[in-house]
Amino acid sequence: MPFCRIVQPRLANPYNSTHKSRMAWRFDESVIRGEIDNRTRGRVTGRLWLEGCEAPVELNLTGNCWRDLAGRKLEFTNPDPKPAFVDDLATLQQGTVGDISASRKVKVPDIPMDQIGDYYAAKKPFPWHWGNCLYLEWYSESNGRVVIESASYVLKIVGEPAWEMTPEEEETQRKANGAAITGFMEKLNTAVSAHEDMEFNAASDKMAAEQEEISEWDEKPQTEDEAEQMQARSDLLSDRVQARLKREGDKADYELILHEEMERLRRELGEPEPTSEQLAHNAEWIEEMNQAAEEALKNPDPELEAELEVKHPLAERAFELSIQVQDTAEAEGWIPEGASQEHPAAELSGAIMIAAAKLAGALNGRHWPPGIDECAGIIVRLKKARVYLDDALRAMESCQEEKLVTPQHLGPVLVDVIDLSHDADEIIAELRERLERGTE
Repeated sequence: MPFCRIVQPRLANPYNSTHKSRMAWRFDESVIRGEIDNRTRGRVTGRLWLEGCEAPVELNLTGNCWRDLAGRKLEFTNPDPKPAFVDDLATLQQGTVGDISASRKVKVPDIPMDQIGDYYAAKKPFPWHWGNCLYLEWYSESNGRVVIESASYVLKIVGEPAWEMTPEEEETQRKANGAAITGFMEKLNTAVSAHEDMEFNAASDKMAAEQEEISEWDEKPQTEDEAEQMQARSDLLSDRVQARLKREGDKADYELILHEEMERLRRELGEPEPTSEQLAHNAEWIEEMNQAAEEALKNPDPELEAELEVKHPLAERAFELSIQVQDTAEAEGWIPEGASQEHPAAELSGAIMIAAAKLAGALNGRHWPPGIDECAGIIVRLKKARVYLDDALRAMESCQEEKLVTPQHLGPVLVDVIDLSHDADEIIAELRERLERGTE
């Protein structure tokens, strides 16, 4: 898919890496002009011309605008566009409509933006007035959540409305938008966990296939130390693979890089090369696993799918907290535009989000209590989640010391994070006890 790559002198992009995944794409200052068309029910199309991009960004979204723009085509221009500070924005934006309206009321400063800091330092209220704000929000299949928000655009409705939205339809749209943000955050948390575990799963399969005969049954369950060693090894491999993928760019060959880094790690650890018999046996085993996976995709097992939908209460609480903190951080302006990943409020939001993903990966999709052969792996994942919860606690201390978040907002989050940590510790203790007993 084509991407808009803008080569301009720019500040450090706050949306890189995991920070990019937990924040919305925002580039309203870079819009030269645009158009939004909702004259077809259930479909919003449009184009955005950005400073530094040759071709416009095309929108093809499912859903409707709010009542003020429903059934209408809107054209808008930015009187003062600036160079874009984003890249890798897909030029075709397909996905779901969020909130799209031109009637939001916002406080518009009556002084230049560069003077607001002086007023704030002097503890003087700056002059302002209420103005209409254009708010465009959608959930892109390529880039996640995208938001364009500005009260300075010149707006123009083109032609007559093709249809009018009823109050009932507007309420339905609001519910759909609420479901969209919830679904987006849930997929986001899952994606974070999947991204961090991708090399672990691939490397574990290939290491096992290349270094030992795969026994059909293992009488002794994996110990916590063994699970820790495997996780540490996979983390090292993952870091090396990701570093090479980033360094080699679009032409990087993932399979080749993974194989080369696995070989490098094997040599460093002084492990023997696999025999030709082992390689042949393991290649056969991998082929069988691939065929089984393809068959599962073609003919899904309803019972297995139902099991995968099982969600643990602790993971669900963490997920709900991650949504709450994300929404509040944006609504209250905890994270300034252009802030780095080290900003305490950004660290707080990100740490809770990743902890929720780790808890979901450890606890969801299985009935409780798990089999004894799963205990060590779950413990290791829970311990990683605890690290992020501890990071969230430290970030809250910084937020409090620097007075970045009010006590009214910080207090409830602090209680929730402590409760999550306590409950995760209890599950770890329970699983360790089961391992020590060595019985189901």
